[in-house]
Amino acid sequence: MSGHVRRTVIVAVVGIAAAVLSFLSAGPASAHGFSSTVYAKIAAGDEGHIRTTLELEYDLLVVSAADSGDDDPLFQAGTAAFEAEDTAGQAAALKTHADSTIRYVTDRFSVTSKGAACRPGQVGDATIGEREGVPYADLLLDWTCPEQADEHEVRSGLFADGEGYVKGTKTIVTYEIDGRSGSAALDAANPSFSTGQAAYERFREFFLLGAEHLLSGIDHILFLLALIAGSRRLREIVLAATSFTLAHSVTFMLAALGLVDVPARVVEPVIALSIAVVAGWHLWGIWRRGDHATDLDPAGRGHFSLDRSGWIRLGVVFCFGLVHGLGFAGALGIDEAWSWTLLWSLLVFNVGIEVVQLAIIAVVFPLLIVLQRRTPKIGLWATGAVSGAVSIMGLVWFVQRVSGS
Repeated sequence: MSGHVRRTVIVAVVGIAAAVLSFLSAGPASAHGFSSTVYAKIAAGDEGHIRTTLELEYDLLVVSAADSGDDDPLFQAGTAAFEAEDTAGQAAALKTHADSTIRYVTDRFSVTSKGAACRPGQVGDATIGEREGVPYADLLLDWTCPEQADEHEVRSGLFADGEGYVKGTKTIVTYEIDGRSGSAALDAANPSFSTGQAAYERFREFFLLGAEHLLSGIDHILFLLALIAGSRRLREIVLAATSFTLAHSVTFMLAALGLVDVPARVVEPVIALSIAVVAGWHLWGIWRRGDHATDLDPAGRGHFSLDRSGWIRLGVVFCFGLVHGLGFAGALGIDEAWSWTLLWSLLVFNVGIEVVQLAIIAVVFPLLIVLQRRTPKIGLWATGAVSGAVSIMGLVWFVQRVSGS
């Protein structure tokens, strides 16, 4: 590699590193970050009741309920137990302040029958569980409806954006009631659903949820940008994207259906490391081969016109794709037993992810090819700069996620 190109790469990477570290200097996000997910299971209860099991982020529930009910003792006791990671103390705080907690939840989550509101009642005390390494409060509610009906409407406005604690909240619902079973995804734009809704309505919700998840998941987007920057030919990015899709689809479906369970504390650091490795792969190629980094090895061309380096990269992408699938599944938090209805919802969620992924490739890769053909050196440096930024970001995230900071 020429000294000029090497110095250029070093300067670019150092400059980008400074920008990235400056961006991250504010520190990591809070436990629930910019968004939150509520999980609701709905089934028929005893004596004609509708039973709902709600899982909500504990710290967010405490802050929101205390603020809504002007209950400072709940805030003090609840946050102290949260910071001490005292599960028993967290449950005790919710039990002592059950009125404020249940009032907050039932003011924002409701079940209706033929347009008439069903009356909620708490069953037992709240318990504490965990999702993705974050404490969740589990609430069991029985709803008494004034009229019997063959379909019910469920509405969720929990942790609304206007409360100022989150940017957006998704409520993932699974239900088996009224002779039907299925799932739904609720948010501020689509806050309610009916158990009698058509299949296309349910699938539309999960398609949008998948698309939004990829767009809001900066780590997955950076991984995709690393793939694009390091691809030398259209054939390579198509094969890499296909490999990634196949891999994450397999583990996504297995994990979401509860057949595979890998802790988030393992999945998230590996996702961050995958970003750094795939981006660093291209930087290493530039370092070793300079202006010839994008050239194929004519002696090693095999199936699909890939050389040895291309095949190794494809295998690495596939392996990391398996891990990213576990991350996609974590976004839904569904671990139900096998059902065709749920399976189709998960597939549609995955399709939403793929559509956005292909759209990004369709926009970015042609621009990169045009740049590389018109001004090869600038194109090479541009991909090196992108790979440097992405690699540094991945390494910083890896350290943060391993250390738990």
